[in-house]
Amino acid sequence: MSNPVRSRVRTAALALSAVAALALGTTTTTGATAAPAPAPAAAKQGPTSVAYIEVNNHSMLNAGKYTLADGGGNAFDVAVIFAANINYDTSSKKAYLHFNENVQRVLDNAATEIRPLQRKGIKVVLSVLGNHQGAGFANFPSQQTASAFAKEMSDAVAEYGLDGIDFDDEYAEYGNNGTAQPNDSSFVHLVTALRANMPDKIISLYNIGPAASRLSYGGVDVSSKFDYAWNPYYGTWQVPGIGLPKSRLSPAAVEIGRTSQSTVTSLARRTVGEGYGVYLTYNLDGSDRSADVSAFTRELYGSDAVYTP
Repeated sequence: MSNPVRSRVRTAALALSAVAALALGTTTTTGATAAPAPAPAAAKQGPTSVAYIEVNNHSMLNAGKYTLADGGGNAFDVAVIFAANINYDTSSKKAYLHFNENVQRVLDNAATEIRPLQRKGIKVVLSVLGNHQGAGFANFPSQQTASAFAKEMSDAVAEYGLDGIDFDDEYAEYGNNGTAQPNDSSFVHLVTALRANMPDKIISLYNIGPAASRLSYGGVDVSSKFDYAWNPYYGTWQVPGIGLPKSRLSPAAVEIGRTSQSTVTSLARRTVGEGYGVYLTYNLDGSDRSADVSAFTRELYGSDAVYTP
């Protein structure tokens, strides 16, 4: 998007391509190994902090390089792999889950890219994003096709020992390749099936796009099936329009290194002051961003953040 308050890097979009209990004893294939039970993270009190990481450009391990000066807890609680894609096969006329080479590299090297974070107690979630091909979360033609895509996602979570799925309904370009426009039932069927497949994993909503406004159908409201929902516009405050308690919502959203530290601080202070339980950050890179991270950890947790390369 060109909105100046939301400067999400488009590389992943343009490529072809606490919470529920953690269940990590899954058998994995394709080079991944089963995740060991994580060591307990150093205790901290305060909102859940989330870091989206553009793996086309940066390492997932960056999320584990920040701890609190007071107590040693993790600065970040959830690290999001940005991003897998929902693609469209024009021959079969079906949506499918696609990993570009950088996402695939992270997943294939889970032992060195994902497990170190999980051992620290950081949850690792896979974001799924549109890819300009007409396939999106809101235009599955039937409950069966929505359920089939849900299975692809839950299978990936199981195969690579991940902690959940994040929905980001951008860049789908509904209508491309002869695909349908959004309908009211699609996302409800998709989320219902995904939650049934992985009852103890994270499902989060980047609160944007047609899917985010289609959470109820046929008497079924899937709002409660999400663990988190967050504001998608960096540098702003916007409460997600979903029926979740404040403890599961992030009205604050910041881009590390681009949102001013004064804004980062004020949004964190407001998060605590108004009783919200999540704080969203985007684009954590490999530089020492301890000043930017400390700008919110001081407000959320009462401590500066320490960077360890």
